[in-house]
Amino acid sequence: MGAYQDFHQRSIRHRDAFWSEQAALVDWHRPFTEVCDFSRPPFARWFRGGETNLCHNAIDRHLASRGDQKALIYISTETGQEKTYTFRELYKEVNRAAGMLATLGVGKGDRVLIYMPMIAEAVFAMLACARVGAIHSVVFGGFASASLAARIDDAKPALMITADAGMRGGRAIPYKPLVDEALRLARHPPRNVIVVNRGIDKEYRPLAGRDLDYATLRRAHAEINTPVTWLESSDPSYILYTSGTTGRPKGVQRDTGGYAVALAASMQHIYCGNAGETMFTTSDIGWVVGHSYIVYGPLIAGMTTILYEGLPIRPDAGIWWKIVADNQVSVMFSSPTAARVLKKQDPKYLAQYDLSSLRHLFLAGEPLDEPTHRWIADALHKPVIDHYWQTETGWPILSAVLGVEKTPIKFGTPSFPVYGYDLQILRESDAAEAAADEKGVVAIVPPLPPGCMTTVWGDDERFVNTYFTSFRTRQVYSTFDWGIRDKDGYHFILGRTDDVINVAGHRLGTREIEEAVQSHPNIAEVAVVGVADPIKGQMPIAFAVVKDAAAIATPELARAQEKGVMDAVDKQLGAIGRPSHVHFVTLLPKTRSGKLLRRSIQALAEGRDPGDLTTIEDPAALDQIKRALAGDFLP
Repeated sequence: MGAYQDFHQRSIRHRDAFWSEQAALVDWHRPFTEVCDFSRPPFARWFRGGETNLCHNAIDRHLASRGDQKALIYISTETGQEKTYTFRELYKEVNRAAGMLATLGVGKGDRVLIYMPMIAEAVFAMLACARVGAIHSVVFGGFASASLAARIDDAKPALMITADAGMRGGRAIPYKPLVDEALRLARHPPRNVIVVNRGIDKEYRPLAGRDLDYATLRRAHAEINTPVTWLESSDPSYILYTSGTTGRPKGVQRDTGGYAVALAASMQHIYCGNAGETMFTTSDIGWVVGHSYIVYGPLIAGMTTILYEGLPIRPDAGIWWKIVADNQVSVMFSSPTAARVLKKQDPKYLAQYDLSSLRHLFLAGEPLDEPTHRWIADALHKPVIDHYWQTETGWPILSAVLGVEKTPIKFGTPSFPVYGYDLQILRESDAAEAAADEKGVVAIVPPLPPGCMTTVWGDDERFVNTYFTSFRTRQVYSTFDWGIRDKDGYHFILGRTDDVINVAGHRLGTREIEEAVQSHPNIAEVAVVGVADPIKGQMPIAFAVVKDAAAIATPELARAQEKGVMDAVDKQLGAIGRPSHVHFVTLLPKTRSGKLLRRSIQALAEGRDPGDLTTIEDPAALDQIKRALAGDFLP
């Protein structure tokens, strides 16, 4: 591994020289004067003094050399629609959308909240925000009104962009009623809401004076050219909310220049994607993977990117492979959950399409088990690269770096620290570096490399306290994941150190779900834990104490109460946060000081030893957990 190791070591020991070279992969309106300003640890400012723009790097700079090349391919198996935009056509659509923003008074530093399905207009909106210097905050369409309202109040957007409805599995999902309710709940609603009316929700009615029709605005700005707003490298590009151990989501703030450079470098060194080729990423734009590797990364690299609205098994389990074959996809990016879903389907769907164009499949989002890794690699007869990263980092932390060296693939591991990351496995007890095959916390010695979060939106103190105080003796970034490094230098991710659940790559805080459960009027107390799931990685399970025991006096009443609790979670968080089960107990396992023994509850739910219970207040509480898990009715 000489080439990889030399490359990685140079990025750590000669940081400024290394990243100065990578910065040449993007256009700068004004050159930077300092590569990394780390004068106020742990905050890092990359390419200080430089001016650039994400939209310019994703679109404008390609017009002369590849203006007529396909830039965006929109495919919806939900509506049967497919539309292709060249770089020149994408430029025009983004200019129109940017013109709308400018006309509505949205400019540099203003926030725009985007709550949209996987449609081309969502990409236009994101790039238009980048063009005018506005800060976009894309919220995943699966979140309910209360969660949306919380994000509105934190970001305080000047404008919101949404659609009448999305589609999933052939079923219409109205967005506008959720938006209306969120704006009713929010303390800081935006002045206007732009609505893409797809004609799906027949009950859609705009609110006069607030709601504006996207198509009408587009016609009014059809011929407009909106100039690029050049941003200082450290100016924010977007906010993306992620769950934590508290009920209040964190707004991950990303910069502009560092993010552009990180993505450009990753497309070359990690994904090996070349200008003129096609990349297909199966994520949603509401998640970080969609930001980095549906929208910005491929376009910055001059690639064609595919935006897919639909399921991996509809109309059949071959749809993704048909897309790969039809569009000559070179690089594909998906998740372990999707691979496990496809593993359950008829293998004929993998064999009936010509996948000769596909060089690599990348998987990320949650730990990839060795059997699934081996199965998908054997089925595709292609290299399958497991890699590991977070919303906070914006691009991979651990991966094979195939553009530097084709290191051997070991199943079930995301390989090695990526260049720029001074990654260490640290003992929880003393923050010393763990030995080979010794479990520890995956940590990064700051400064975090370009493209990583620069702070929590509006809360520098929370950024420091959340990520850099896990170890008393060292200020290092904690990923809150356990990991080990084997004797060959390969890394394995073992799961969370905190109370965050990873459901099919979607991070959910147990506190968020607990607060949603407790919104039900009959719930007095609740503990939520994440339990291993063969498809989704983890699923939340709730153990609840009711106020009125008569409501669960019979199995039928208990089932009705469970449904009521799940409906309350749907209303607060959306179906994404719904527990797989709600078990009713009369008391929860706690220490004598009142701390919930979540890890013990989780261990029991997964059939493991609950660990040291010497501090438990009432052992009968664990017996109730065991009985509930066994299916015993507890009146």
